Amino acid sequence: MPKTAMLVVDMQNALILEHPYDEKRLIKTISQMEKICRDKGIEVIFIRHEDNTLVPGENGFEIYSQVAPKNGEMIINKKYNSAFRKTGLHEYLKEQGVERLIITGMQTDFCVDATIKVAFELGYDVIVPRGGHTTFDNRYLSGEELYHYYSYEIWNHRYAQVMSVDHIEEIL
Repeated sequence: MPKTAMLVVDMQNALILEHPYDEKRLIKTISQMEKICRDKGIEVIFIRHEDNTLVPGENGFEIYSQVAPKNGEMIINKKYNSAFRKTGLHEYLKEQGVERLIITGMQTDFCVDATIKVAFELGYDVIVPRGGHTTFDNRYLSGEELYHYYSYEIWNHRYAQVMSVDHIEEIL
């Protein structure tokens, strides 16, 4: 079985408190996946985005409490959409022998999408839990439409496998 790690991307107060699409399901799904991973000894790594609206030291920058790190779990700060660009994440995962990633978080159409595609290009097998990512409405599509479009038209069977939490738990 390939060694697996879980990434929790940009689940920061400033984003969650803006009430993205289906936020309750998102928080429940990520919390369930974190528990499953921790119980199975799978590392959970947290990614935080830093920019002019997500500023280190401010409350909005911090990871939302219901999905926050426990017991010194790794937190990586990034300045680009991809969790891999100039963060050392890929090098760390390779050192740990990780071959498969479970990717969750925000925002579907920005940092989650970039992280999934870069992970795929770097050779990782990628799993996306159903309900484990979200975004906001934009001027073209609703958050719900974006969620479904990326999950089933862009990622599934191309860059990742989109699966239920129960199915992921079975294969870990």
